[in-house]
Formats: sequence, structure tokens, C-alpha cells
Amino acid sequence: MARVRGDSKTLDLLSWSPVEPKVGRFAEETIRAATISGKVSRAVAQILRDAKAREDQPLERDDIAGRMSEFLGEEVSKNMLDAYASQSREDHRISVVRAVALMHATQDFRLLSLMADELGLAVIPRAYEGTVREAILAEKIEEMSGELNSLRRRRK
Repeated sequence: MARVRGDSKTLDLLSWSPVEPKVGRFAEETIRAATISGKVSRAVAQILRDAKAREDQPLERDDIAGRMSEFLGEEVSKNMLDAYASQSREDHRISVVRAVALMHATQDFRLLSLMADELGLAVIPRAYEGTVREAILAEKIEEMSGELNSLRRRRK
């Protein structure tokens, strides 16, 4: 359906594309490691690489450390980020608080998905929370209806 000349209110239906979710996932091969600690280190390293490679606003590690410091109100250095991204630096693992600051600084939320995946959970944008809750309630209703029908059949 093409636009009529001078018509600014009719949208081109074929030009629509879905909104990209804010919470993505790492490719499995990107974070493959023997331990959760190793996965987190590899994930931090990938976040830092991806932030530097952005086309719209590349972020160097110094920039990220500065943003994290501002967010936390405490010093985070580039060297700390390097240590968090290194699997061999077992004495320097990123804390949850610093992980939140890293996600805030980079606007990359895949680390949150990694943590949730380890617990068999998923992270969704808040806008979809009602839809998920609705699906959970529909499952419960279906389960309870099945139980109710089973009880009624036994009574007869």
C-alpha cells in the first residue's frame, strides 16, 4: 500500500519492522568456559569489545570506567575492567554491583541474561511483564480446570 501524494497520515505497512529487544543473549561460543566465573569473565570481555566497536558511539575502557565510577560514586579504573575481563585473574571477579554499573555504562544487558540463564530464568523488558503474567495465569486456570473436571468425573 503506497502513500498517497500529500498524505502524511497513512503509513507504509511494508516498511514496519519489529522493535529490537533491549535484553539480548551472548552467542554460546562467545562465552564458553568451564566455570560460571569463566563465563562471566568472557562475557565482560565481549561487552567491552562490543562497546568499543559500536558504530554510533564507540566506548573505550577508560570511558566505561568513568561512567561506572560516576554511577557508583566510587573509583573504577580501566585496570579493574581489564582484570574483570581476564579469566586468569581469579582474584578479581566482578561483583554484582559493578556488573550493574557496567550494564548501565554500556547499555548492554546481556550479562543479566547470562546470570538468569544459569538459574533457568529469562530476562524480559518490563513492557512484556503483563503478557507473561497473563500466560502464567492462563496455565494455572487450565490446570485447575483439568483438576475440577477430573473431580467431577469421579463423583459421577
